[in-house]
Amino acid sequence: MKYIFLLLISVTLSTRLSAQDNDLQLARQYTQTGETQKAADIYQRLYRQDNEAFFQPYADVLISLKKLDEAENITKKILRKHPAESQYAIMLGKIYTEQGHPEKASEVYAELVKKLPPDPASISSLATQFYQVGDIDQATNILKEGRKLLRNDRLFAMELISLYRMKRDKPGVTDEYLNFLPDNPVYLNQAENVLASLYEGTADYDLLRSALLRRLQKDPQQIVYSGLLTWLYLQQKEFDQALNQAMALDRRQHKGSGNDVFELCRVLAANEAYDTSIRGYEYLLTRNKPTDDLYIPTKIELVNVKASKITSGKYTQADLLSLEKDYQALLNEFGKNAGTAFAMQKLANLQAFKLHKLNDAQKLLEEAMGITNMRPQLYANCKLDLGDVYLMNGLPWEATLIYSQVEKANAGTPIAQDANYRNAKLAYYTGDLQYAKAQLNVLKAATSQLIANDALNLSLLISDQLAVDTAGKALKQYARADLEIFKERPEKAMMILDSIDQKYPGDPLSDDIMMAKARIYLQQKNYPLAITQLKRIVADHPNDLWADDAIYMLGTIYEDQLHEPATAKDYFQKIITDHPGSIWIGEARKHFRSLRGDKPDTSP
Repeated sequence: MKYIFLLLISVTLSTRLSAQDNDLQLARQYTQTGETQKAADIYQRLYRQDNEAFFQPYADVLISLKKLDEAENITKKILRKHPAESQYAIMLGKIYTEQGHPEKASEVYAELVKKLPPDPASISSLATQFYQVGDIDQATNILKEGRKLLRNDRLFAMELISLYRMKRDKPGVTDEYLNFLPDNPVYLNQAENVLASLYEGTADYDLLRSALLRRLQKDPQQIVYSGLLTWLYLQQKEFDQALNQAMALDRRQHKGSGNDVFELCRVLAANEAYDTSIRGYEYLLTRNKPTDDLYIPTKIELVNVKASKITSGKYTQADLLSLEKDYQALLNEFGKNAGTAFAMQKLANLQAFKLHKLNDAQKLLEEAMGITNMRPQLYANCKLDLGDVYLMNGLPWEATLIYSQVEKANAGTPIAQDANYRNAKLAYYTGDLQYAKAQLNVLKAATSQLIANDALNLSLLISDQLAVDTAGKALKQYARADLEIFKERPEKAMMILDSIDQKYPGDPLSDDIMMAKARIYLQQKNYPLAITQLKRIVADHPNDLWADDAIYMLGTIYEDQLHEPATAKDYFQKIITDHPGSIWIGEARKHFRSLRGDKPDTSP
């Protein structure tokens, strides 16, 4: 009988719990569908069956129905029964606030603060309860009061940072990180990322600058503050200040590793602050010995930055010859080996495309191909460049053999697609238009957006021209000009382009000739003339092949070269509105949102 009795109790309890679960699920469903009164009826029944387990959802649904007096009554009752349970007091304060009695809520919360135990876990738990009911201000207040109680201003830093971020309280986040970082320098990168996502302009960075300088005056040896100040200067594009700060920190560390200055110089070069980057590398060479780990990488990067500086703007023949000497000195000092093969590649490109020393470039690349233990990707790129030099040197058969070898050795990779594209271009340059078109049609599906777009445009160019002239006479002359552009011989290219109209009047290559001339002017950094050609394409050929390319190019010129963001934004918007099917649509959206001032995580 005893066992039968226990079994009956067990079955009864099980049945009751199952019914409660079904009711609870139904109440939640009513809440989701907006049938709040039906949900309230169920919660009321469940609450009366089990006086405490369903208090929270019942109180919440009463508040949502604005039955605040009823919610207040049940909360006061359970609070009298459990005066030490803070969640009931928090609920009562919430109800007072909903009733329009914030002073009553403040009294309840003040009583909770008065009863705060000197225990970090309890304080953090109470703050979490406030956060869970959506009261971020009181959660923040509890943590700050807990600091006072425990006499420790660095407690709860990460919790407060999270709460301040939710409130977008920039001074709060800033101060908390500055309190937290000295004892936790490994969080510096996190702090930089958070601040970058939170700050919206110069005023925000000025706030950080002032706070950092005040703290550095009190504690000048605090390395993490100096590192954050370097980052701040970078965000504000005060590149000289960033380098000065990094070098000062390096000296303060009694000639530390120099890695921070080295990495900063790379960032500076990426931001086209070439002179500042060069100054940083030269500083490292003065403080490092040839046996130090950074000595060789610094020498190499110094020459690379000088190359970037020269080739990014207008330059003289003397500038190019000086750079050639720098590369040759580098190779003489460190030898020609796997570690310097990339310098051989860069020197060969300089000789081929800028100095037009094709034989010297060919010899250097052939020498590089004989180096053992070279990185496979670098080897493939050197080989492709050698194919380009063969092409420019009047050796097309050798060039196509090289391209084909690279494609076969790297099947299924972007390098193989690059090699295939160069082979297609070679066929186009040499007048084998049908073969070029067949290869280009395959490459229209390339994973590289740039190759796919170029292949599509060139394929369409060939198709359109062959439809008008099956022999492609004008197109073959245009291809000769294109080859001269590739060789960076703009004067010869321009002469050929100007002769096409004279020799083949009325041929529909006018927009292609404009685009070719625009590319020449861009090579010469003559942006006004490039803009003139591109604008003519947009105005005279708004629905033709090059229209969206011209618009996108105009946007990048105004953004990157002329620094006119408003004009650039208009052109990127024109891609979005007038050419939604353009291959540039994704990039145009990115540029447009950036120029509009959107945050990185802003939805489309």
